[in-house]
Amino acid sequence: MSEASVMARHPSGQPAVQVREHTWTVPLVPGSVRAARERTERSLVRFGPESTSALFGAVLLVVSELVTNAVRHAQRSPDAEVTLHMSDHMLAVAVADLDPRPVTPADAARTPGQGLRTVADLARTFGGDVRIEPAFGGLGKTVVVRFVLPEGTP
Repeated sequence: MSEASVMARHPSGQPAVQVREHTWTVPLVPGSVRAARERTERSLVRFGPESTSALFGAVLLVVSELVTNAVRHAQRSPDAEVTLHMSDHMLAVAVADLDPRPVTPADAARTPGQGLRTVADLARTFGGDVRIEPAFGGLGKTVVVRFVLPEGTP
C-alpha cells in the first residue's frame, strides 16, 4: 500500500490544503472484497471522517460494490488497484482493473445486482458523481466515484 500526504495550493492561491491518498492492490478473488473494505476503513480513520457518519458508511459500501464488480466481471484482470484520495472538499474512490471490456454509467440500469446504480445513488447523495475512465497506460478501466465532503469534515 502506498500512502501519501502532501500540501497543495488552490488555483486561486488560497492557503495550502492537505491532500491524503492511499493506494493498494487487491487480487480479484471473493475474499478481496472484505479485505478492501477493511483497508478502506483503516484509511478513512486516518483521513478523519467520523466512523459513525453517513459518508464513512457510503464510502465503505462503494468500495465493496466496486471491488465486487471487479471480482465478478473483470475476469481478464488478475487484480485491481484501489485508491482513496481526499482533499479539502472532495473524497474520491477509484478502482482500476486491466479488463479491456468497457463499462458505462448506463450499464448501472442493466446490471443484475444493481451495484453501479447503488454506487451512483450514494455519490449523488453527497453531491458527487461516477466516472468511468481508461486505466493508466490505456489497458482496462478505472471507475471513479467522487463525494463532496460535508461541511466540517476534517
